[in-house]
Amino acid sequence: MVDYNLINDLELNEAEADQLLAEALGGGDNQLDVLVAEEAKEFKPGTLLSGKVVGFAGDDVVIDVGFKSEGLVNKGEFDDFSAVKEDDEIEVLLEGIDAVSGTIQLSKRKADRIRGWENIIATKAEGDEVEGKVMRKIKGGLLVDIGVPVFLPASQVDIRRPQDIGIYIGKEIKAQVLKIDTDRRNIVISRRKLIEEQRAEARDKLLSTLGEGDKVTGTVKNIADFGAFVDLGGIDGLLHITDMSWGRINHPSEMVKIDDEIEVVVLNINRDNEKISLGLKQKEANPWDAIEARFPVGSRVTGAVVNLMSYGAFVKLEEGIEGLVHISEMSWTRRINHPSEMVSIGEEIDVVVLEIDKHKQEISLGVKQTEVNPWELVAEKYPPGTVVAGKVRNLTNYGAFVEIEPGIDGMLHVSDLSWTKKVAHPNECLKKGDDVKCVVLEVDQDKQRISLGIKQLTEDPWMEAIPTHYQPGMIVQGKVTKITNFGVFVELEDQLEGLLHISELSDQKVENPQDVVKPGQDLEVKILRVDIDERKIGLSLKRAQWSAEADAATESASEKAGPALGGLGDTGALGTDKITFGAGGASPAQGENETETETETEAEAEAETEAEAPAEAETDADADAEKTEE
Repeated sequence: MVDYNLINDLELNEAEADQLLAEALGGGDNQLDVLVAEEAKEFKPGTLLSGKVVGFAGDDVVIDVGFKSEGLVNKGEFDDFSAVKEDDEIEVLLEGIDAVSGTIQLSKRKADRIRGWENIIATKAEGDEVEGKVMRKIKGGLLVDIGVPVFLPASQVDIRRPQDIGIYIGKEIKAQVLKIDTDRRNIVISRRKLIEEQRAEARDKLLSTLGEGDKVTGTVKNIADFGAFVDLGGIDGLLHITDMSWGRINHPSEMVKIDDEIEVVVLNINRDNEKISLGLKQKEANPWDAIEARFPVGSRVTGAVVNLMSYGAFVKLEEGIEGLVHISEMSWTRRINHPSEMVSIGEEIDVVVLEIDKHKQEISLGVKQTEVNPWELVAEKYPPGTVVAGKVRNLTNYGAFVEIEPGIDGMLHVSDLSWTKKVAHPNECLKKGDDVKCVVLEVDQDKQRISLGIKQLTEDPWMEAIPTHYQPGMIVQGKVTKITNFGVFVELEDQLEGLLHISELSDQKVENPQDVVKPGQDLEVKILRVDIDERKIGLSLKRAQWSAEADAATESASEKAGPALGGLGDTGALGTDKITFGAGGASPAQGENETETETETEAEAEAETEAEAPAEAETDADADAEKTEE
């Protein structure tokens, strides 16, 4: 071997060195050229060399590769440094030669990679299965050592991409070769593709042997709000939340966790879509099978409130059995807006079983049925005709609710407020919180209703008082309270009005009643009729004027003695002996709250017809107008 360092130390030029070498070797120029060429070829950087371990220097292994000096390889390049010993034959890569010092740089790792690449190229092709150890994370995926470092993209790690691919570092994995680039010495592998192919084989086998009702073991792979996906070994099945437990659960995570191994029952197999429905609760007997025997209708049981909804409370009777207490079944007398006013979650309460629907797996429960129904005593306590005192609790368009005892309300309809006043809304007579006396009119125990009346506290004036004191033909005095397009309402007494139809205002056709009379004006009118059934009094202004003109002499004499206008009392003077209608029905006079929108058009049409008809027909038109107004 030629010692180039020695030649350098002699400080010879290139020609002198070549001559010295030729003489030392005992040959000519040709022999020297061959020797130098062979040695240069053997120790060219990038060449694989076979060497022998000759010793250890600190953390390095000393390797003799037959060059003028030995090379060093760091112990980190050995898979198992503790097993390395002297005289071991190893293959290394010559990375370079320091011409000044004569030292050489060697790498065992690179030599192994070159041999590994050559082996991969010779033995593996795209689509083949390989096995290796995950080394570390790199951008976009993992670096895997299969003899040479190869790239495993993050999207190809698993069927469902894990949140952290770093969990695979240090693990031995199997994968499939996706691509081999020989020019760049680059290999891409896929663990996902290998798993998919393996699962496809297992899925086909599983679907061919699996049947509904079979019990199988699987691994929970994913959890959603509606259920959990279970890997059965080749295919995933859905375990729906409703099939996890006979009892109530709010989320699947209460029953299973990811990577749990569970035994489930196959409920349904759709081989066309390759979908499998699984059940967990079906491993146990259905608690609804003998529900009627354990909870017969009418029985009283104890349960715990497990959930509250706006419409009621769910009560757990036993594991897997819940019943609903509807809000209407919580109290006989209280009006409950939300179940939380009566019960709270976790509270144990007594309930009565009202109804069982085994097919729908529903039980209707009641709380109020655990107590005596106070309405069973109402009919005996408040028979029709009983006078009761109560407080106005609420007003509606059609009447007022009066509380006659705690929890017991009666309905005071708007039509039962007054015999004579046409009440459009109860707030014309009452207000919330008023203390009132009423008469019990009717008790409906089944519907839990009591009908009340105020006007029934006094005698109906239309039965005797009004027909006696107001008779057709009488001329009476009244006050205009309201003017409509079809006529004028005239107050004859407190709460008693008559209708002066537009056709009865004047001998001339009247387009607008306000052209003849004004609100608040006192009038003398003639009574045309008193309709007891319809509770109406028809009036006429023009007929009163006719009578005055025809009997001027009598009227003049009467004026000297005072106005004799009707038959109200011994004096004959209106206002001295007014009719008394009872304190219970007293209220403001009718007027501004009358509703006339729909009826006025009809009355106007009738009035125009009557204006052209004979005078004898006017009385009938008047009656029709009054009916229309009401």
